[in-house]
Amino acid sequence: MLQYPDTKTNREETCMSSERKLLLTTRIPVRWGDMDAYGHVNNTVYFRYFEQARVEWLESMDFAVSPERAEAPVIINASCTFLMPVNYPATVEVRLYAGEPGRSSVMTWYELRVEGDDRLYAEGAAKVVWMDMRTGRSVALPDTLRTVFDQ
Repeated sequence: MLQYPDTKTNREETCMSSERKLLLTTRIPVRWGDMDAYGHVNNTVYFRYFEQARVEWLESMDFAVSPERAEAPVIINASCTFLMPVNYPATVEVRLYAGEPGRSSVMTWYELRVEGDDRLYAEGAAKVVWMDMRTGRSVALPDTLRTVFDQ
C-alpha cells in the first residue's frame, strides 16, 4: 500500500486544537468515480467529504443550506493534510469538530478514517463565517449555533 511521506504539520494549529468539540460523525461510501489515475481517492474529493459533514451538521441544527437564505455560512479557507491514501471500495468516517465561536465565525476541523480502521487517513480544517448574502459582509453567528458550545 502506498504511504505518504511522514509530514510534520503544525497539528495544534490545523486540526488538533485542544479547544475543540466533537459535533458530528458521518459515514460516506467511497464511489468508484472518486478515484484518480493513481487508483486512490482524488485529493479534491476529501474536501467534498468534509463539506458533506459540515452540511449535515448545519442541517441537523435547522440551518438549511440554501441560496435563498438571507444569512448563511460560507467558508473562507480550507485545508487538508493527506496522511494515507483511501482506495475503493471503502466507507469513510468523517468526524467534525468545532472550536469556540467568535463574533461571526467558527473554526472547524475534520478527521477522516476508513471504517473498520482506526488509523487517521487525513485531517482538515475550514473556517466558517456567517454572512449576509445580500451585502457580502459577515454578521454575528446565530445564538442557536452558539448554544452548541455551551453544552
